[in-house]
Amino acid sequence: MGPTQRFESWNRSSFRQDGIMAGSRARQQTSEFRVELRGVRRAFRGGAGVHGVDLTVRGGEIHALVGLNGVGKTTIMRLMLGMLRPDEGEVRVGGMALADLPPRAWAGVGHLVEQAVAYGELDVRSNLRLSARLHGATPVEATAMVESVIAELDLTRYGRVRARRLSLGNRQRVGLAAALQHDPRLIILDEPTNALDPAGVILLRGALLRRAQSGAGVVVSSHHLDEVARIADRISVMNDGRIIGALDPATVDLERAFFSLVHADDLSRRPE
Repeated sequence: MGPTQRFESWNRSSFRQDGIMAGSRARQQTSEFRVELRGVRRAFRGGAGVHGVDLTVRGGEIHALVGLNGVGKTTIMRLMLGMLRPDEGEVRVGGMALADLPPRAWAGVGHLVEQAVAYGELDVRSNLRLSARLHGATPVEATAMVESVIAELDLTRYGRVRARRLSLGNRQRVGLAAALQHDPRLIILDEPTNALDPAGVILLRGALLRRAQSGAGVVVSSHHLDEVARIADRISVMNDGRIIGALDPATVDLERAFFSLVHADDLSRRPE
């Protein structure tokens, strides 16, 4: 099977129910789609980066990366998106090495990493329509996508407002709308609740749960452990550029469990 044929198998119609997720949310899992990092290392000057990372994100699940600032969460996301190349190891998406993905495969990816970007002189609808077209939508499809997502994220009243006039929170909503509107198979969001008000957080939560239920693989990073627990099927803990363990989203005191893992890892690496 060539890259193009393999990519076609990502279409929603080809997904089949492979099992039921553990936990309170029944999700459709798809064995045909997953993102895999195997033995991935990426170094930067000064020693920062990630090393020895093994991670799998499956279709139909929300996988959260949690950790203190600077431990490598954003680096992992950039590696998944091909923004960075690993020094060692391999990143595979849908069974293909990242370098072998056909260009149109990226139309099935939605992401928001670090900060939302929009053209300041264009209004919200125009920004979103442009993003939809860049992801392969026809003009008619783009219009339908935009109207759907601005209703979903409560942006209708700002549809004709230029992006430069939006508040920080509403700019974040526009960035999230651009990442979600084209029904991507893979969604990668770096600190997606940054700058959102409580209403925005609730709307985003619903949007991500619906897409995971439809078979999308969702990766989020967050500092907000309580919010992560509401949506995540799996939580991976990072420290010093490595994945050091996992947390059960149902844990009563998630914060205590998180810091216990990090503290134990720090102690294990101290010279005797």
